[in-house]
Amino acid sequence: MLQYSIAILHFFTEILPMTVRKRQFGTEKDSFALPVRHTRENDRKLSINRIFIVITLIFWVCYVSSTIYNQMIVHIPNFRSAIETCLYIVIVTLLDFSALMYLIEREGDLKRFAQHTRVPRQNIDTHFSKRQPKMTVLVPSYDEEIKVIRQTLLSAALQEYPDINIVLLLDDKPRPSQQDAIDKLERTKAAVLDIGKRFEEPSHRLKQSLLAFENKTKHKKQSKTDDAFEAAQKVVQEYKWAADWLMALANSEKVADHVDHFFVDKVIKDLADNLYLISSAIDKSISENVIISDERLHQLYSRLVWVFTFNISYFQRKEYLSLSHEANKAMNLNSYINLMGGKYKIEKIAKNKVLLPVQEHETFDLEVPDSEYILTLDADSILLMEYCLRLVYLMDQKQNEKIAVTQTPYSSFRGSPTRIERITGSTTDIQHLLHQGSTHFDATFWVGANAVIRKRALEDIAEVDEIHGFMFRRFIQDRTVIEDTESSIDLRRKEWRLYNYPERLSYSATPPDFGSLVIQRGRWANGGLLILPKLLAARKQLKREGRPMRRLEFLIRMNYMCSVAWASFGLLFLLVYPFDSKLLSIFILLSAIPYFIAMSSDLKYLRYRRIDVFGIYGFNLLLLPVNLAGVMKSIQQGLTDKKIPFARTPKVDNRTSVRGWYVFSPIAIIVYSMLTCLKSYQDGNWANALFAGFNTVTALWATIAYIGLMNMVKDILNNFLNLILVEEKSKKIENAIEQSDEMDWRSILYYGEKEEKLSLRVAIEHHKEH
Repeated sequence: MLQYSIAILHFFTEILPMTVRKRQFGTEKDSFALPVRHTRENDRKLSINRIFIVITLIFWVCYVSSTIYNQMIVHIPNFRSAIETCLYIVIVTLLDFSALMYLIEREGDLKRFAQHTRVPRQNIDTHFSKRQPKMTVLVPSYDEEIKVIRQTLLSAALQEYPDINIVLLLDDKPRPSQQDAIDKLERTKAAVLDIGKRFEEPSHRLKQSLLAFENKTKHKKQSKTDDAFEAAQKVVQEYKWAADWLMALANSEKVADHVDHFFVDKVIKDLADNLYLISSAIDKSISENVIISDERLHQLYSRLVWVFTFNISYFQRKEYLSLSHEANKAMNLNSYINLMGGKYKIEKIAKNKVLLPVQEHETFDLEVPDSEYILTLDADSILLMEYCLRLVYLMDQKQNEKIAVTQTPYSSFRGSPTRIERITGSTTDIQHLLHQGSTHFDATFWVGANAVIRKRALEDIAEVDEIHGFMFRRFIQDRTVIEDTESSIDLRRKEWRLYNYPERLSYSATPPDFGSLVIQRGRWANGGLLILPKLLAARKQLKREGRPMRRLEFLIRMNYMCSVAWASFGLLFLLVYPFDSKLLSIFILLSAIPYFIAMSSDLKYLRYRRIDVFGIYGFNLLLLPVNLAGVMKSIQQGLTDKKIPFARTPKVDNRTSVRGWYVFSPIAIIVYSMLTCLKSYQDGNWANALFAGFNTVTALWATIAYIGLMNMVKDILNNFLNLILVEEKSKKIENAIEQSDEMDWRSILYYGEKEEKLSLRVAIEHHKEH
């Protein structure tokens, strides 16, 4: 009977979730991306935003002063009511502070978009014809889908950059035990090599065309009109050929979802259309008898070569004992950056490989080229054309020599098939605007999905460490799972700047289901509190050195790192603690209204619906336990000094099951809010009843719309199945120990103990803890 029950549970929890994701009602069918250039808003919108800032401050002051007067002066409070009053004022103040920071950053992005002027392409071509700094693109990847990796690599390969080296940093086990993992790893490697092979033909042809043009102009004695027109006509032919090749590539791509559609249209076809446009412009100049200079024709030829020429490879740090094997993205990046500019020979110690540096005259097995710039690119992110060119052009300007990191904060793919992906995408696009606004106040944070980094700046913040007895430089801190945020503070302490380029040139995937969202947002909520002391120390240091941090910069940075913590705990208190109804005031609502109106306006600007502001509120209620768990992990790490494992966000076609209390927390929020509403109504506490009722409706709507009742049933059954099968999992681990008892004498002589058994024991202890 138990076997039949388990089989039925298995059907509901494993077979049903494997069904292909279908488009839900209430999603957007429009998959067109937002424009690259932000719309310039009129002065009226900026003026209204300033009025919103003033209103928020006025009503906050009214609330605090009226509450103190009524609760502390008119009525002398007892100890409990005094504590409640202070706590309530603190919660309201922190929530209003975050709303105020939103409005201030919004003012910053409105000003930046109004002032931004796009650099003409000819200026960029002229710059890179004289200076061509090397670029290394690093794509850290762990257990990613091959299609996702391939699209990311192709978007990097199609960057029009003169000297670019693309490296996929594979963090999967180099020698997996499962056949499926072995096959996937080999297919991933083959996909990388296939990209390089596929571009060999156009690269060779266009290089030959450029060489022929250079030889012809070099030996030309004098300029002739016919020769000039003939050369221009040849450029037209090559541009059309290149565009045709790209269109053929686009037509060969399989389009299964909205991300595929975006990739084909915005990455490949838009580039092809641009090449067609250039060829038409040159053709038009010929028809009007206008001679294009040899210098400009050379730039146009070079552009074609840059599009199709690149080096691409993969690297597996876990093959080498001399590199870090820490399970996080930061150390994956650090391991390769640490090798750049060196030559190494591979030696075997016991069963392990190590990389040893060699001198110039010695033979070597591996050479890792150096570069002036590094582009870090997540394996689920996509770049639009000219990303590298425009960002490096900016950093190459003399006035920007202290910019360490520049990026375009990523946007979301439109046309998502699920409601939760759509609402998550709306928050991502809102964050894009806020990141742009933070740059106006020199409070930029490095957002790790994509960024161009000056390697010299990373060397400036590097720390020397020891890995397995080998010296190792740590450029990007891995103390927290939000390594980019901590590195931003490190760079700021060393007088480096960070800059968000005011255009949309990068896109990244957003979680399509609640299970993957829980993993991503839990990771984002973890780490801010740990980095706060470093921010405070940086502020004190800069002030001591005579270059103080601007007040608004400090406040924006503090809000970015800590708002999740205080908003989560504040909302939790408001939900569960029975505060005195006299603490509620109309001033609280009036101080919050500008924030919600501004956000609804931004949603409309981003082609969402104004009413989505309520969807985001309910969405945040669902994320309350996720954010609280992330904050608690930060506190745990601060007390124990033990690193939190990096949790990868799954990218799968079917949904990710939700584990633990996250399954029941939405139900608990709805039930508790409903009971609070009824109790407050019976007690005549109308304001509290209204607030609890609003939370009930929005949380219920968010649960049904973004999670789904059937999905919750599946997750509950899945958790129950995992609970009753826990012993079977333990037996599998014990069997693994027994199978690992074969002696490897080389390892014992080198380590002094059996390393494999030690690793298994640590893994088992970690499994039992979690």
